[in-house]
Amino acid sequence: MTKSDNHEQKFFNALSDIFVGAKIEGESGYINLMEIKSRYYKKGVFPQLKKDIESALVPFPDFREELFDKLYSFFQRYFSESGSIYFRHTPLHQNIYEKVYTDDRDVVLFWKTHMLYYVKTDRLFKSLLVEVDEQKFWFDANQIELKRSNEKRSIVFSFREKRTDAALVFDVSYSERGSKTKEEEILKALQKEGVDISDETLNKAFHVFEMQSEVDFFINKDARSFLREQFDMWLYQYLFEGKNVWSAERLAQLQALKSIAYKVIDFISQFEDELVKIWNKPKFVRNSHYVITLDKLQGTPVLNKIFAHPNFDEQVEEWRDLGMIDDNFQAEMLTQKDLAGGLLYPQYQHIPFDTKYFPDLELDVLGLFDSLDSALNGWLIHSENYQALTSLALKYRHKIQCIYIDPPFNTGNDFDYIDKYQNSTWLSIMTDRLSLGNNFLKSNGSFWLHLDENANTYGKELIKPKFAQIKEIIFDTNATKDEEADLFGYKSFGDNFQLKHQTLFYCRQNDYFFRKLWKPNRNTTKLDIGWLDLIAFDKVEHPSKISDFDFKIEKWRDGKLVLEPVVFDEKIFPVGDIWNDIFSFTQSEMRISESFSFTSSQKPENLLRRIIQASTKENDIVLDYFLGIGTSIATAHKLGRKWIGVEMGNHFNETYISDDGVKLGVMGRMKWVLNGDLKITALGKTRRPHLSKDISWQGGGFYKYYNLEQYEDVLQKAHYDDSDLFNDPNQDPYNSYVFLRDLKMLESLEVDYDNNHVRFHPERLYPDIDLAETLSHLTGKWIKRVTADYVEFEDGEQMSLTDPDWQTLKPMIWWQ
Repeated sequence: MTKSDNHEQKFFNALSDIFVGAKIEGESGYINLMEIKSRYYKKGVFPQLKKDIESALVPFPDFREELFDKLYSFFQRYFSESGSIYFRHTPLHQNIYEKVYTDDRDVVLFWKTHMLYYVKTDRLFKSLLVEVDEQKFWFDANQIELKRSNEKRSIVFSFREKRTDAALVFDVSYSERGSKTKEEEILKALQKEGVDISDETLNKAFHVFEMQSEVDFFINKDARSFLREQFDMWLYQYLFEGKNVWSAERLAQLQALKSIAYKVIDFISQFEDELVKIWNKPKFVRNSHYVITLDKLQGTPVLNKIFAHPNFDEQVEEWRDLGMIDDNFQAEMLTQKDLAGGLLYPQYQHIPFDTKYFPDLELDVLGLFDSLDSALNGWLIHSENYQALTSLALKYRHKIQCIYIDPPFNTGNDFDYIDKYQNSTWLSIMTDRLSLGNNFLKSNGSFWLHLDENANTYGKELIKPKFAQIKEIIFDTNATKDEEADLFGYKSFGDNFQLKHQTLFYCRQNDYFFRKLWKPNRNTTKLDIGWLDLIAFDKVEHPSKISDFDFKIEKWRDGKLVLEPVVFDEKIFPVGDIWNDIFSFTQSEMRISESFSFTSSQKPENLLRRIIQASTKENDIVLDYFLGIGTSIATAHKLGRKWIGVEMGNHFNETYISDDGVKLGVMGRMKWVLNGDLKITALGKTRRPHLSKDISWQGGGFYKYYNLEQYEDVLQKAHYDDSDLFNDPNQDPYNSYVFLRDLKMLESLEVDYDNNHVRFHPERLYPDIDLAETLSHLTGKWIKRVTADYVEFEDGEQMSLTDPDWQTLKPMIWWQ
């Protein structure tokens, strides 16, 4: 191979890496994506580009070697093993800038991923032969299904067989519903095969396999602008870094170099732009159901149908698993009356029914309400949060009174989500999600960002451009309750205040401010400044929420504000700069979930109670799109607020109690909230969350839960043609939309050409699409009622569910 051929081969290898990334094994939408990119490159990019390069080199064939050398030098610095395009290495003065743009030393100031959408972090697993203590292990990664989003999932190993060469074959998969590698069973199986190895050797082999590279997956928001800008900078520096005198021929050569580089950039951008469209498209609502308490079903024909339903025993079994009923429970206890006509067993009045057990009765349940969305207390959404925010944007735009998020602090601790990123990656994750979330707020809404010392400096910089006012609140949650407590019912830390703390950033859009309240005169024209720093006031003569105080606005009289005292029935919590009086139930109250013990110490319900009471009134909507195990929405529900919770973790659906204590995921926790937190029996003790006791929470409610289609799902379903992508001689292949004739998800449609009509078949995509909620997201309209044939919105418009409008659904099925 000549030197020129070597440069040429290196360039095309680098270009291939940009399109295809590292080869991995398994089953996932990502692998489907790599196959699409590979076809795109081999059948379109490669042959077209070779032809154009040969044409460009005709006037100066001696420039060939240098052309490929410079193309390689530029492009190889911008691809990663995941196929993402960004500052992998700095192209100019690398001996200086590589100190900034490296994985080992990630300097936030330069923020090398700011132009990217962060998708997920995952491992690029390959089947692997490992030898440990003279024993060979073969790990088969062919069937592993990569993560759908950025949830944290552990690897599970299972023994398959002993090969003829004595290698031990293991299947590898991601954990499902908490499944774990059963080492004892594996060791027993190995003994039956005549293999005697220790658990230490086994774990060493597992560890070697798991050490395969973990990478971040990104999509470049505007690859064309980014790479053209980088190339122009690179070429400019090349032209002027020395005292060269350029001839006309030399300038023509460099112009040819730029022309070819731009064509490569345009090719790359075509595909990257397609990924951006997929990432940002609204997602289908899937697998939706409702949870509703008994009191809302009492006296209706639906309840009798539920009792007679063949799946009723499954519902009873769930109640038993959750500890809501004991072995003496009988179904008739739910409706039996005492002599006075009241319930004979009132402890069951708010027991929660899940319509997933009665799907054929779901419309009967929904038919009980005149206005469905208005009747719901909340929406629980299983999804990666960027996908959720883009899908919910129209329906909830400017409708949220309070957003509270508790994102990963970047501590590296072993939580149920990934919590260790490079700082630039963390900034990329947060800036997009803060910007999207901001669009949900009402003009007088508030945004609460919960961070700790690992992230609060960066977080503050991100919110500065987005909010007119930012109040920084320092707090700790280890205060203890005491009979000699201060005015607010809790004792101050005093000398026990810890240096390690967490931070709340309280943000508002408009010109709102904190006011302090003193006990007012009966007739006054203003609220005098005093000691109780409680709530944000707008610039009118009365506070935005007066009901939390021990007085109320009676009426205006002769230009004066008349205040009347009312009965005070709940504690007053101050909103100051330092909160060192938040009682945490970690010391004397149950942990809501021992499997998420970090949550109780970071955000007890009393912390959320103060935030929600300070920024909302009854029936206002609270949004949390970094939900965790649901402390924010549990608190909001008990305080009479509506709520939306978004969580991607697998613990979303957990509804069980283990033998050694409470193990509730989001779903289990919210069902307990609806049940009134009456009792949770763990380790032989009957306990109740502090907030529920404090406000005498009785239970009750009605909420919807569903999954959203994810980016990974779309990649699995989207279909791109195998044929030549660049066969139209009348179009510029570098800038025309090359995916114009691809099917994508058009297989879900049936075209009636005779009648010029298109019918959508959702079951061709997914068997569980909730079309009513999907249309609600797409139109931004709230649902009034749902029937088998149509969905009616609050404005009176009806849309067919059996033959929905194709144009409305088009952005979700065929994007361009």
